[in-house]
Amino acid sequence: MAIAIPAPSLTRGRGRLRLALPESRSLLINRVGFALVILLTMAVVAVPLLAPHDPLIPVGMPLQAPGEHGFLLGTDSVGRDILSRVLYGARSSWLAALAVVALGLLIGGLVGLIAGAAGGWIDSTLMRITDGFLSLPAPVLAIAVVAALGPSFLHTLIAVSIVWWPFYARLVRGEVARLAARPHVEAAKLAGVSRFRLAGRHLLPGAVPNALVAASLDIGTLILTLAGLSFLGLGQAAPAPELGADSARNLSYFLQQWWIPVMPGLGVLVLALVANISGDCLRNLMKTT
Repeated sequence: MAIAIPAPSLTRGRGRLRLALPESRSLLINRVGFALVILLTMAVVAVPLLAPHDPLIPVGMPLQAPGEHGFLLGTDSVGRDILSRVLYGARSSWLAALAVVALGLLIGGLVGLIAGAAGGWIDSTLMRITDGFLSLPAPVLAIAVVAALGPSFLHTLIAVSIVWWPFYARLVRGEVARLAARPHVEAAKLAGVSRFRLAGRHLLPGAVPNALVAASLDIGTLILTLAGLSFLGLGQAAPAPELGADSARNLSYFLQQWWIPVMPGLGVLVLALVANISGDCLRNLMKTT
């Protein structure tokens, strides 16, 4: 008696292909989204080459609308090219956010690593200090520090860095404490591995991925924070190009020449949007690996 063996179903095979496509497509989208932060960083570094004019020098008639006489985003009340000012303002905001994130990761990561690896009274002391910083409202503390030191770009970075490191300290400490209970770490302790070697080779590498994801997601928030401080007049002094300050100084033109205060605000929006998209994509890539 012959037994009929069904041939492979093309529909089922296509179904598998269709099921596999979204996963590969999602991976591609996440990689492209994360690549945006690299492309944007390269673009802001090359701003002196990309900007058509000097952002501090008037190059045309004041209050020209976007597109008139070759000015893509128009000119401001003095005749300076708005596109050049937005590009230079985006450059300072983006690089400042990266600097604050790097400094926060360095300080907070070191504090969290020492607290999680040492434990005992060292952990308790460092975490109580961290809790003291976390209990204060970060924007208010940053404003107070800038007001005490004086308005300047460097003082703004110092103020934001002071209030930003405790988040990373808490995150790294939690990861290190979780990893310290793993069997391979306990085995390393029984083998007589020193605390420094244990922290550097077994604890720190496991805490880095989550810290990097949190830092990438913080870049957008940092850009908004720096723009807010600049909007309040706590950033660079005029006539330096700064996105928040340029919007604040030209609010009186909003009803007649709307592009003067709106274009710097759109620059902040684009930077924050790219940072958030790249952070989400990096988080998704970390989950799939």
